[in-house]
Amino acid sequence: MANKNNANIGFEKEIWDAACVLWGHIPAAEYRKVIVGLIFLRYISAAFDKRYKELVDEGDGFEDDIDAYTMENVFYVPEEARWETIASAAHKEEIGTVIDNAMRAIEADNKTLKEVLPKNYASPDLDKRILGDVVDIFTNSIDMSSTEVDEDLLGRTYEYCIAKFAEKEGASGGEFYTPASIVKTLVEILKPFDNCRVYDPCCGSGGMFVQSSKFIKAHNGKIGTISVYGQEANADTWKMAKMNMAIRGIDANLGAYQADTFTSDWHKTLKADFILANPPFNYHPWNQEKLIDDPRWKYGLPPAGNANYAWIQHMIHHLAPNGKIGLVLANGALSTQTSGEGEIRRKIIEDDLIEGIVAMPTQLFYSVTIPVTLWFITKNKKQKGKTLFIDARNMGHMVDRKHRDLDDEKDIKLLANTFEAFQNGTLEEKKGFSAIATIEDIAKQDYILTPGRYVGIAEQEDDGVPFEEKMTRLTSELSDMFKKSHELEEEIKKKLGAIGYEM
Repeated sequence: MANKNNANIGFEKEIWDAACVLWGHIPAAEYRKVIVGLIFLRYISAAFDKRYKELVDEGDGFEDDIDAYTMENVFYVPEEARWETIASAAHKEEIGTVIDNAMRAIEADNKTLKEVLPKNYASPDLDKRILGDVVDIFTNSIDMSSTEVDEDLLGRTYEYCIAKFAEKEGASGGEFYTPASIVKTLVEILKPFDNCRVYDPCCGSGGMFVQSSKFIKAHNGKIGTISVYGQEANADTWKMAKMNMAIRGIDANLGAYQADTFTSDWHKTLKADFILANPPFNYHPWNQEKLIDDPRWKYGLPPAGNANYAWIQHMIHHLAPNGKIGLVLANGALSTQTSGEGEIRRKIIEDDLIEGIVAMPTQLFYSVTIPVTLWFITKNKKQKGKTLFIDARNMGHMVDRKHRDLDDEKDIKLLANTFEAFQNGTLEEKKGFSAIATIEDIAKQDYILTPGRYVGIAEQEDDGVPFEEKMTRLTSELSDMFKKSHELEEEIKKKLGAIGYEM
């Protein structure tokens, strides 16, 4: 297993290195499309080659039968789009045209991808020598038929590169990528199951669907049994999601094209079992003036200056009778009283929909450093009239100077287990970390949902040092600090005086 994981990690890095080769040789707005398009081509070709060999070995003559591929959820790749065709043209001047033609051939055979795949490889702005080097990296990095290679390798590589692009692109990267640790936390707590409907009204590149499918598969379910619905307003991001779903073999209804969820809801009649979302923080303007009497605003009209409570109510509106929501919001939504938001929150709480609130650590996102909270909204809760509050702000570890991550086995598992114990009525509250509050308790806090108000401050462990001794030591240390402060102040005055500056 270790060799397999090392091979996977090596391949992901190789592909990212390929992206870096392009840096400086292509406009910034185009390089992401180039790389994700090549990953897509490499993946479907590898899957096709594997199925082709199986059919040849069976000896029934079905290796050129399109149905023999589609029945196994494998793209039938026309000859001009197969990777061997692309690889053989890597160092020819027409390599860009060869790749563009490959994309067109795939779209012609797959209606769901029509006008989705990037076709910018023949652009004069793209150095064909550099493009050929990148194709070589994709060809030679790893043997796709190797038994040491994870069957989901290119899917995970797609995710890896999207995460790296988000990191590089900063604020704009947040439009299409939610950090994997946040998505995993939502999924592990919600626990989607076979034959369910999963919805994300602002789906980005589709990470919520990927993790939901992985969870179901890991628990002996089948990816093909879930119904996936999504919507995305950004055209490029919508295309990334379509490609991501195709790579994973996920049959997703993302609408006919990109569209604004509030004004052009693709799924008006949908009632989903699970809704997972990371809506844009404090989004505005959101066309409130066009939606004054919209039936989605059951708990009150959200203010024009902030869409947080529009997103919340949109999701509640699309929830099935026993449905669950897991969403990410900026902390301000926990306590705001602006323009009726406090009143909307009060009504949602009194309707017994808030199952849990988790305060997350800072620096989980590539694009923003502000703290965020996970909201879990559930119809027909197991624990009637009760809400779980968790303060997870001290969880996780720094992966570099700027970014924090949650550990799957330690952090995410603890959060999921805490929720499960709460739902089963067996949770023992832990001061500073978890607390259970009734609707009456929340009302006493003016319907503010900040976890710190309920969990309190963790008790300090008794170190065995008597209070008087501890106070004497601390007082002495403070006195020494004051003394050093005065000495530094005098030293600064002398230095400034030496250059003729008076304080």
